[in-house]
Amino acid sequence: MTEKKAKLTALIIVLNGERTIDSCLQSLAFCDNIVVIDSYSTDRTKEICEKHGTVFIENPFEGYMEQIRFGIDWINQNAPSEWIFFLDCDEICSAELREKIRSALAQNAAASAYQVSRLTWYYDRFLYHGGMYPDRLFRLFKPEGIAVSQKNGHPVYVPTKEHAVLDGDLLHYSYESFTHQMKKINGYADRGADAMRAEGRKGGLGKALFHSFWRFFSMYILKKGFLDGKAGFINALHIAFYTFLKYIRVDEGTWGKPYVQSLSELPKHNTKRK
Repeated sequence: MTEKKAKLTALIIVLNGERTIDSCLQSLAFCDNIVVIDSYSTDRTKEICEKHGTVFIENPFEGYMEQIRFGIDWINQNAPSEWIFFLDCDEICSAELREKIRSALAQNAAASAYQVSRLTWYYDRFLYHGGMYPDRLFRLFKPEGIAVSQKNGHPVYVPTKEHAVLDGDLLHYSYESFTHQMKKINGYADRGADAMRAEGRKGGLGKALFHSFWRFFSMYILKKGFLDGKAGFINALHIAFYTFLKYIRVDEGTWGKPYVQSLSELPKHNTKRK
């Protein structure tokens, strides 16, 4: 007997997500199936996912785009689903969004992909300004209704058929501390610089300074990030710093290569006292 196709399957990409994965999975109890693609976590992620009865699959991480495509392909081949709801492990489906998803799927509308709003918690509050909200992303889609690509090292979801927008928010808890944010920024900057280099785009100090200043000015002043108080200022400054790092790293320099082979190759310094 052929297994009946699921109506809705949640797909989660994770690595060491024990901080938020339990709350994420609790918010997805309304889904028919939950598939977790894990990059060999070393914390309690697997234990928590198994407690919730998820399909837990370990797959080497070769990039976000590749991992998401792997998850969609796995569902298509092993547990077909009419709809896929994609989340990161640090995102939680709000009650309002849950009801909007249920309603959309019950109506059999023409849309094959839906954008949802993502609301990010930062420091001591949710950020509603500075371009941080509504941050609409295609996260609910039929497998044939979306194409996954990437830009600057980040996944991009492109609808291939009719699409629409759902009310309700994904609650995003991306950072647990400033140290955690800096670690993630470092990785994002590396991937962004790699992507720029691959595209033949130029970096350098001048571009780094200009783009980082503009990013801060745009977020904090033009997009009114100042209305989010101290959190808005700190976030804009961190993102400006990420922008600086990305542009400055396009050209990594030589960093001492070739190494100085003898004292005769050292630069001459004028040590005479004046």
